[in-house]
Amino acid sequence: MIATLILVAAYLLGSLSGSLLLGRLRGVDIRTLGSGNAGGTNALRTQGWKFALGTVLVDLGKGVLAAWLALRFGGGLAWLPYAAAGAAVLGHVYPVFHGFRGGKGAGTLVGALLLLWPLSVVVVVGTWLLALTATGYVGLSTILAGLALVPLALLTDAPPERLGFAVAAAAFLVFTHRSNLARLRAGTESRFERVRIWARLRRGRA
Repeated sequence: MIATLILVAAYLLGSLSGSLLLGRLRGVDIRTLGSGNAGGTNALRTQGWKFALGTVLVDLGKGVLAAWLALRFGGGLAWLPYAAAGAAVLGHVYPVFHGFRGGKGAGTLVGALLLLWPLSVVVVVGTWLLALTATGYVGLSTILAGLALVPLALLTDAPPERLGFAVAAAAFLVFTHRSNLARLRAGTESRFERVRIWARLRRGRA
């Protein structure tokens, strides 16, 4: 019963979308702007860095809180914190308070990992930054960062619940970024040219 309550609470926390809550204060719904996504990248593109920072902090925070609730009140069940993290991510993507149209889950996932698996955050953020500065594609970088969880879990001999979570999280990020992959194949994906450091360095040496 306690486990069920924690999972429901985690989902409801996840449903509190940072960009949509802050957008209400500003009188905008960023799902009607830019890419139509309720995540940090679209918040940055359409509302500026301060709004995006607030969005990211809320989304990280609810991931941390969902994991903490499971650790604090879950009775030591090893699987429950990871399940709560998954429930929070699911709530972010399909928020009950916002018509089940949310973001793509990366920020909330990272928030939970900060508490449950700090080493993975170093790997995830490092992979994301390397991919972003090499390609300029945020969606692709997020997918690669999520996929990095699986070899990390295998290399560190992670317990079954952590390995299962790594596989599920990686697969879910691929699913939520499927539109990015489709645009990449079509050659229409938006690109942050300013962050392509390695391309500029190569051009400078040519």
